[in-house]
Parts: sequence; structure tokens; C-alpha cells
Amino acid sequence: MTASLNPEPDQARPVLKVGQDRAGHWLVQDSGGALEGRFVSRAAAIGFARSELHAFAGAVIEMAASPLVATISFAPVQPWETARDHRKAA
Repeated sequence: MTASLNPEPDQARPVLKVGQDRAGHWLVQDSGGALEGRFVSRAAAIGFARSELHAFAGAVIEMAASPLVATISFAPVQPWETARDHRKAA
């Protein structure tokens, strides 16, 4: 079963948007803000969006008409932002 890209989705349904940010990174974001993925190509982004349709009942895929804004930073993780190994805690 393949999902088609819907250029004008029903606004009551969840939407998985596929598009690029201003820097050219491919993103997939859901309309509720629960999902964001980054991809190396348009095909990879669309493939991921299609694979996630099962998780969003009645969802449709929409190609973004304008650049998407990433909600997760592309900046490198700083040393103080990493998880601490609690097994080594004294």
C-alpha cells in the first residue's frame, strides 16, 4: 500500500509536512509538533513520512510550500548537554 502526497489536506487531519529548511536540509514534521526527522534527500524524507502514517490516524503527507523551521537545533551537542552515565556515580 502506498500513500499519495496530498497537496491540499483536510485541516482536521494530522499532516506530515515534508520540505527543506532555508539551509537546504530535508525535514519531516507533523502538524502537532510531536515528530521531526532530518534526512539527506527528498526521497528519504518522503519514505520516512510514508512509514510513519500508521502512527498518525488519518494523516496525510503534504509537501511544504515554504521553508520549514527545524525545532531541533543542528548545532553540535555541547559537553554539558550529554547524558551522564549514572552507573559511574559515586
